[in-house]
Amino acid sequence: MKLAILGGSFNPIHIGHLYLADTVLSECGYDRVLLIPALISPFKQDVPAAPAEDRLDMILASVTADPRIAVDDMELRREGVSFTVDTVAEVIERYRPDGKPGLVIGDDLAADFHKWKRAEEVAEKTDIIVARRIAGASAGGFRYPCVVLRNDSMAVSSAMIRDRIALEGAPGGSPAWRSLVPHGARRIIEERGLYGLFRAAGMSSPSDSGNGPERPVARKRGLAFFSAAVEEAAASELKRSRFLHSRNTALMAYDLARRYALDPEAAYLAGIGHDLGKALDVGELSAIAERDGRGLSRFERKNPALLHGRAAAVLLRERFGIHNKDVLEAVAVHTTGARGMGPLAMAVFIADKIEYSRGGAAGRFRERLTGKESLEGLFYAVLEDNIRYLKSEKLDVAEETLALESVARRACETER
Repeated sequence: MKLAILGGSFNPIHIGHLYLADTVLSECGYDRVLLIPALISPFKQDVPAAPAEDRLDMILASVTADPRIAVDDMELRREGVSFTVDTVAEVIERYRPDGKPGLVIGDDLAADFHKWKRAEEVAEKTDIIVARRIAGASAGGFRYPCVVLRNDSMAVSSAMIRDRIALEGAPGGSPAWRSLVPHGARRIIEERGLYGLFRAAGMSSPSDSGNGPERPVARKRGLAFFSAAVEEAAASELKRSRFLHSRNTALMAYDLARRYALDPEAAYLAGIGHDLGKALDVGELSAIAERDGRGLSRFERKNPALLHGRAAAVLLRERFGIHNKDVLEAVAVHTTGARGMGPLAMAVFIADKIEYSRGGAAGRFRERLTGKESLEGLFYAVLEDNIRYLKSEKLDVAEETLALESVARRACETER
């Protein structure tokens, strides 16, 4: 996978950021752009920023159901100033992109690139893409190999948006800003009162419209439409770390589906919805899971947390009107697997275990995706590793999982 990095404060994210990402994808041949918000930007240490969690949430809400764009919080998890050289090293280690990752910088930063921490190393490890940020600016004189992006400069910046938000409700009218940020980011700014937003008495937010995720959507809609609704629900109901995992699982499932000639939209939908049940307590899990008509096994009664897959499948069907059998199966069995599970279910099971934020063995499995390993072979390897881990932690392993391991091993031996 060809990967490009687009970092920054995203304070807040705006349409210019997304337009730039879109241009990199369309003109430079990358498969995915990785948005990485900085904890503390070395260029903007004196600029007041919204809390890191709010900036991350705005980014996630702005790229809903778009598998071309990934989000990583690696710089937020690191302490101190966010340096590009450290980020590039982590991206290469975890994502294993095809060739050098692209690094998108603005022409407003190009002149001082040589002052960046270990600039020579950054230039050596990446393909630098210089984008137009300021009308009339130029990358001329840039001393490192680069590609100059042919993007239109947009007269929009995070600073301008912050200034306009702060004037909300000013006497004589205030400048417009809502069309300059994606809808999801706008909703968060309004609901949380970010950037000094003045909320006039009685002003309602999009969450008051009655069109939230509880409303069933029409079955005639395409799977991408369902993904947007499910992703919005997951973002609002799951813990932030769990939602990041869900979105990374969706991206990995999407990539696996493309690799193994499955339906990428179905894979993304199953991935983004697979952990919806994690928002429920144990009592709710059991009650909702049983609505699939299968009853509860002794193992499930002893380990009710594992019912979150079955419960999520029920929620996808009842709340969102999703009836795609492959999607529902993949979500329902992603915790333990099941005999006879289909290819999409295998892909989601794998994705859940090796998605891009996971380290250790997950990274080694991601490396194997550069080879010619079959879906079944990769599934068996991931399954076996998962069973080994559960046993090492003295955790219960479902009989279905152990039986599946035996079936998978025989299938792989036959294939070889």
